[in-house]
Amino acid sequence: MGHPALTTTEETAGTKATASTVVFSLPEAVMPKTWLTDYDSLYFNEYHEYWEPPIDRQLLANLPRKNAQHGGILQSRANMAAARYQSGGMSAQEVGAAFLNLIQFGDVPLLKIRNGFGQVLRLFPLPAYRCRVTADGGCAVLERDNQIRRYKPKDIIWLQIYDPVQQVYGCPDYLGGLQSAMLSEDATLFRRKYYINGAHMGFIMYATDPNLDPTTEAELKQKIQDSKGVGNFRSLFVNIPNGKEKGIQIIPVGNFESKDEFASVKSVSAQDVFNAHRFPAGLGGMIPVNTAGLGDPTKYDTVYFKSETRPLINIMVDAVARDAEVSKHLKLVFDLTTGEAKPQ
Repeated sequence: MGHPALTTTEETAGTKATASTVVFSLPEAVMPKTWLTDYDSLYFNEYHEYWEPPIDRQLLANLPRKNAQHGGILQSRANMAAARYQSGGMSAQEVGAAFLNLIQFGDVPLLKIRNGFGQVLRLFPLPAYRCRVTADGGCAVLERDNQIRRYKPKDIIWLQIYDPVQQVYGCPDYLGGLQSAMLSEDATLFRRKYYINGAHMGFIMYATDPNLDPTTEAELKQKIQDSKGVGNFRSLFVNIPNGKEKGIQIIPVGNFESKDEFASVKSVSAQDVFNAHRFPAGLGGMIPVNTAGLGDPTKYDTVYFKSETRPLINIMVDAVARDAEVSKHLKLVFDLTTGEAKPQ
């Protein structure tokens, strides 16, 4: 849709000025029927011979940078699980990367690194963002210049958060909070643009004087057009000859100061993101809104470990333990007792 017109009069020399209709852009429909997480089956890419992920991985990759709560909780959940790691076929940093990929994208492939005799020496987490499941259950890693590196099924251990719709890929468990996470970003960007704009434009200048000098009218239009800020605000000049009283008046499009819902939007969207992750507010840096506070974080941590962190760790431990090629000293060992993680 085009931008709304800045003028609403058509005036030529020797003719009487007449009012014309102002046409604003229609509101943009935001996915009225479908959403990015609505899928029933997967598409198999015949050309590259791999299954396309059910959810746009670029969206999942960019979202942590767009929402403070979501990004922080993702990293915190990964840290909580990785802090329990004691020994096995990966370094502590690789274990943390594997958990972050698993939580953020719903799955992550562990590559079995072999020696010259074909024996597994260690495990390495591949970047889930660029990994695709091939027809035989192997892994295709998308690289630069449209290159694809392929690994056979025997060289890959897939970790997945179960998806009841399809079982090729995993499914992130926070998808219910995607809309709220993006709403928080939209509110923040709008607020920034409002301040960048300077709150000095964004109105309708309404004139009814039939004797308004054409030169002056042209200057007014140009001044309004030139004074538009960097943000989303546009202004209109409307001249209706022989209109009602108050020859010239300023009509604000909206009073942002008195009807500011920014704080409410940010608060509600943050709470939704916490709920989507089932993450205790007391562990995520939420500021209490009452004098009662957020309770004992130690107790929250214990309960969260039992119900969320330990099941996540078990996904990784069990998948590695079931692979017959992974020797005993490469099995992943975590501290699964309640309470604080024991030092290595």
